[in-house]
Formats: sequence, structure tokens, C-alpha cells
Amino acid sequence: MLAKHSILARLLVVVMVGCAFLAAPRPSVAGSAPDTEPYVKYYQVTARYQGQPENLTEIARRFLGSGERSAEIYQLNTGRVQPDGARLTDPAVLRAGWYLVLPWDAAGEGVEYGQLPAPRRPSARPTPSGPPAPRPDASPTPGGAVTPSGSPTGSPTGSAPAVKCTAKTASSGRSEWAQLRMAADSAWTLTRGNGVKVAVVDTGVDAGLQQLSGRVAVGADVTVGNGRGDEDCLGSGTAMAGIIAADDSVDGSPVGLAPDATIVPVRMVRSSGDARPADAATAVEVAVSTGAQVVALGSRVDLADPAVAAALATALEHDVLVVAGAPVKPTTLPSPRGGSGGGALVLTGGVGAGGQLAEKYLDGSVEVVAPGIEVATLGVGRGKVVGNTGTELAVAFVAGEAALIRAVEPGLTAGQVEERIRGTADPVGGQVAEGDARYGAGMINPAAAVAPSVEGPAAAAVQAGRGGGTLVAVLLGFAVLFGAGGFLVYRMRRRT
Repeated sequence: MLAKHSILARLLVVVMVGCAFLAAPRPSVAGSAPDTEPYVKYYQVTARYQGQPENLTEIARRFLGSGERSAEIYQLNTGRVQPDGARLTDPAVLRAGWYLVLPWDAAGEGVEYGQLPAPRRPSARPTPSGPPAPRPDASPTPGGAVTPSGSPTGSPTGSAPAVKCTAKTASSGRSEWAQLRMAADSAWTLTRGNGVKVAVVDTGVDAGLQQLSGRVAVGADVTVGNGRGDEDCLGSGTAMAGIIAADDSVDGSPVGLAPDATIVPVRMVRSSGDARPADAATAVEVAVSTGAQVVALGSRVDLADPAVAAALATALEHDVLVVAGAPVKPTTLPSPRGGSGGGALVLTGGVGAGGQLAEKYLDGSVEVVAPGIEVATLGVGRGKVVGNTGTELAVAFVAGEAALIRAVEPGLTAGQVEERIRGTADPVGGQVAEGDARYGAGMINPAAAVAPSVEGPAAAAVQAGRGGGTLVAVLLGFAVLFGAGGFLVYRMRRRT
């Protein structure tokens, strides 16, 4: 009897939240300027290398394996003020002592990782001994308390009173390696995720940040039953939302993979940081009920919990792509009830710039990986850019790529989107030809994932589902035979 009442209560919460859900975004509140000293890979130019003056082509060949990638180095450094006050304006002119920011995969003697050293007199040889320690975290707001909505006037009209809480942010040391590695702008010529709803099931999202203005729906708070999700006390949901859909409204802020997508925040974590499995299960159901095509699960959602597994099984009956962190303990993965469904579950692992894993994931559980260590993200309250680490950040990157795919190929099912994500992933360094179980299919590649296929999505679907490739081959064979026969008849008539 108690179990029956519990199920009825959860259903009542879902109905109440679904009725109260509004898609209108919150008004924007101007944020402050982000931190300006990211963690990057860099190299200090020397006077000569192997007896010759240094140049971008030789540096690209030495550290990136190809001189053709010198254009990437030039784009990362053009116009930036160097220690001697000069700027890189000519690819053929480098001066000893200049610091060159390098792409994420640069490697070799002389490559450093950390914040760029403060300007100083140029020297003939590199002198940095390693990355400096991150600066102490700054206080997020005066007095430490913030209104999650970012407004000093309290809660919006018609909503539950805003709960004031202490914002918890990560280190202010940050690195742009993840955004450089994803190179999302290469995909934006085709799509920016317009029209796609991405539900973030975590701590809520601070919709008052300028970088998220116009991109966050009201959402829901299942911890209270009738609250809204566009407020965030703890920050991890806001960090995920920034990776998915932040725009470039603030100079220097990292831009999300799908800046035109809409974030639907569903809070299932209380302001204390506690998360109940029942709330997580309800949050998954609510996320699906809002019409989200992509659902990103935060790290506090336990896939092994029976209630969560049941909610996910229901979600997979719909055409929804669910992205979750790969498990770190034995877990029975959910499947659609009845054995079939249009949804898909993508298990994601987080990695650092050097390929190190964010957690010790269960062997063979990772499908793809994405940046999850020292990633530049948005903090709550003021929109300050901070460095963060966690599998949920990798989940956000995969969700952002899924939004791009669903926007550019709306006819694909969730299962086909999952295959596109896996099929276009890049091998991680050190993998064998058939793939390394630690990294699954490899690092996601947004630009490759949205690039038009040679056959087109329709032909690919036919071949995958109905054996269309065989039929085409047979028809071509008949065409060749009939063509050859006609030509022979024509030659015989000519001779006659």
C-alpha cells in the first residue's frame, strides 16, 4: 500500500510540474568580465633552432607533426601582445622570448602547460619550469550569499520564493584546451543547435547569467514539487548549461557547442547538495515530458538505483537521447520496456588534455569520451569563468554535440544520433586499431558529426535498416548488362 501511494505521489508531482512548465526564458542580467588568464599549452620562442631562425611552419612540424598546422598556431596568437610589447602580425616573423599558445595536442620538448607567464624580458631559451599554481578562488558575491536568479529583487512574479544559498565555485584557474579541442565553430557553418531542447538534470541553471540570456527555460524543481529550475545554488548544472549553450555575449567567455539550443533545467539536487534517487527518477520523467530531444544527466544521478533505471527505461521508449556518465561500479543498464524503443543512452567518460581519465570507469562501459578535466565553465552568480573537473562536464559536451546533430538532421532517430556520435569520434592517443576499452570509440568530434555524409542520411538509413546497398548493387549490375548488350547489337547492325 505504501509503495502504491509513493508511485501515485510521484505521478502527481510529474503532472503538477508538467502543467506549470513554461518555455519562456528569463530576462538577462549583465555579468562581470571573466578571468583573463587561462591554462593553455604554450612554447617560448628561442633565438635559433638547429642553427636556423624559428618559424611557425617548423614549430608546427616539431610539436604537431605537420607544417600545415602552422595556420592554427598563427590564429591562436595573432594580435596578442608579447612580452616585448610587439604583436604577431606576420607568420614569417618571430622574436626570441615570445610566447606562442599551441593547440591542445601539441607535444614535445619545450611545450609547457599552465598560465602564460607575466611579461618579462625575452631570453634565448625557454625558462618556465612548469604550470603555476591556480590563484585562490575569489568570493562569488559580497558576503558569500547570492540570489540564484541573479536578481537582488528576489523571486519572479508567480514563482516560488527564491532560496538564498552560498554559491560554491571551482578554482579560478582555467584552461581553454577543451573548447579549442572541440572546435565547435567548425560546425556552426551548418548548425548552431537552433530549435533543439536540451534538458539538464542536476542542480538547476543560473538563468541570470549574461552568457545564457535567452537560452534557459523556466524548467522545474522536483525537490519541492512546484518550483522552477532556472536558479542554481551549487553551480554544476550551470557549468553544464554553459558548455552546451553559452553564447559570446561576454568577451573571453567560452562559447557552448550549441549556442542556439534551449536549456531546460530540471533540479533534483537540494541546496544542501543532497540528492534522493526518487527525485532523480522524477526529474528524468519530467525532462522527457517537457519535450526535450536530448537529456543530460548530472553526476548525482545514480544509474544503478532501481527507481532511476525504471525512469530511464520509460524515457528510452521515446525518441530521446540520454547522455550520462559512464558507471564506476557494476550497473545493470536500463533498456526500453518491452524490448524496443526509439531512445538511446550514451555513456560518457571525461578526459584531460593528456588523455588521462577523470574517474576509474567500469571496464568496457565508456562509449565515447569528451573533455572533463580542467575545463573552462561558467560559475553561478556573476558568470565568472572558472576551471572545473568532473564527468558531468564531458556529459555536457556530448549533449551539445547531440543538439547540433539533431538540429542539422532532424529526421534521425535518437539511436541514429548515437551511432553518428560514436562513428565520428577520433581515436585517443595510444589506442590500438580496434579501439581502447578505456576510451570507447574515442574523443567526440562535433564538426565531423554534423558534416554531410557521402550517401546522405536517407540512403544511410535505408542501407542500415533495409539492406538498400545490396539492392542498388543488383540494379547497377542489370544496368551494366543491358548497356553492354545494347552496344553489341548496335555494332552487329553496323557491320551488316
